[in-house]
Amino acid sequence: MTGFGKVVYAAEEGLMHGTLTVREGKIFLSDLSPLASEEDYRGRTLVVPAFADVHVHLREPGFFYKETIASGTESAARGGFTAVCSMPNLDPVPDSVKNLEKQVDIIKKTAKVPVYPFAALTVGEKGQRLSDIEGLAPFVVGFSDDGKGVQSEELMREAMRRVKAVGGIISAHCEDERCLRAGGAVHDGEYARRHGLVGISSESEWRMVERDIALAEETGVRYHVCHVSTRESVELIRRAKARGADITCETAPHYLVLTEDDLRDEGRFKMNPPVRTAADRDALIEGLADGTVDMIATDHAPHSDEEKSRGLAGSLMGVIGLEYAFPVLYTKLVLEGKITLGRLIDAMSGAPRRRFGLPPAKIAEGERAELAVIDLGAEWTVRGAESASRGNMTPFEGMRVKAKIMTTMSGGEIVWTR
Repeated sequence: MTGFGKVVYAAEEGLMHGTLTVREGKIFLSDLSPLASEEDYRGRTLVVPAFADVHVHLREPGFFYKETIASGTESAARGGFTAVCSMPNLDPVPDSVKNLEKQVDIIKKTAKVPVYPFAALTVGEKGQRLSDIEGLAPFVVGFSDDGKGVQSEELMREAMRRVKAVGGIISAHCEDERCLRAGGAVHDGEYARRHGLVGISSESEWRMVERDIALAEETGVRYHVCHVSTRESVELIRRAKARGADITCETAPHYLVLTEDDLRDEGRFKMNPPVRTAADRDALIEGLADGTVDMIATDHAPHSDEEKSRGLAGSLMGVIGLEYAFPVLYTKLVLEGKITLGRLIDAMSGAPRRRFGLPPAKIAEGERAELAVIDLGAEWTVRGAESASRGNMTPFEGMRVKAKIMTTMSGGEIVWTR
């Protein structure tokens, strides 16, 4: 038996007081009472349905020096995640069942928490011809060419038709390369102008979001936008949802917390898309609060120290985030009154599980324990070198945060405990 004592826990009816224990892998509750107000949870022990991240780069097979499935899933467990969806920019690229099997074999042998792989939408993620969508569909959580936008409108239309036919979902990295060649800035504000940085404009994102929304409405496919970072994208998605389109989106913690004013010429701030202006950040927070932005995904993307040591201009794209997502967002959004604790929990657990058909997590009598225990009173400093990940570059380095994950349970078993 595992006992957590008197806790605040997240139930379907809201935040509750109760005594929570786990016996033979199942949850038992007693002394139940509703929380008088949201202020009552501060500084207490909180038990939440375990988080799910639908956008993680585990780097294996092919790039184990950046991350392994073992190290990445241990980092996930430390962050309270018990479901992660792995992106397909691997070697070999999972664009066929044969290639996918290599990744699945490593997952079965080494994963600390369940991993649900994406298949590549196009062969080799090269955007020239479609992968084996029909053959892969039964074995993957969805289809994505993450890291690259599918530039051909006709190819994306055909991809949507075929993914729709197999009942799948497309998770799209939206980046119009014509805007990149036009010399858009790494982000659209004063920092870029001062430092002469070029590469990734806001328009490169929202133009492709606009195109794909039209195609998704035409084909009826389930469509999901990766790592939204601009206010224009939020508004386009808001309007599409109002029309009834089957569209969802995610954003990442760094877009909700940081702006270009926080940037330094260091690799830990190099990611794609980049952090943008305060107006973009505020639009994302508003979209998260009103449900336009459905969920939060970390885009955990580790690289070696050498690959991240070349400053903003030369470092590879990607930062780590699994262990910092909840503490950073709880500190910077919930405690500052920008969103409710309940909204944050749903964005990190309920919404991703519902949209991508992942196993549900519920804090209720008799349910199998799929949960994270969080000390909301713990205050600590983010240090990337202390992460379980092989990468250690995080834009939150040195940030003081509240809330520390103490225990994570999956399938009724403890997969990590502090």
